Amino acid sequence: MSYKVVFHLDLDDEKALSMGLVNIKNLLKMSDSSGSEIHMVANGESVRLFRKEFCEINQAQIADLNTKGVRFCICQNSLDKFNYKVTDMLDLCEVVPAGIAELCLLQTSGCAYIKP
Repeated sequence: MSYKVVFHLDLDDEKALSMGLVNIKNLLKMSDSSGSEIHMVANGESVRLFRKEFCEINQAQIADLNTKGVRFCICQNSLDKFNYKVTDMLDLCEVVPAGIAELCLLQTSGCAYIKP
């Protein structure tokens, strides 16, 4: 079975990030990875969770999921609001202009919405 899903983070909450990563890992076990489309979108305070200096604990797991096709998106508006630079973030993260717009696009394209 294949899945189209977007996981949404908007708070600076390490437990929510960890839960989301575990959810994605478990979903990948159940899915046909070649046909699945899995995204994690971070906006608001949650962008801090993807800073290189902060993310050492989860970096290997995020990188592993990325190699399996999981897309990690962070909001440029939020980076600007909190004075972060793109270079502060994990290199594998894709910066999108507005996280909320990305969520809307993904949901209208058929992605299920999950908020860990």
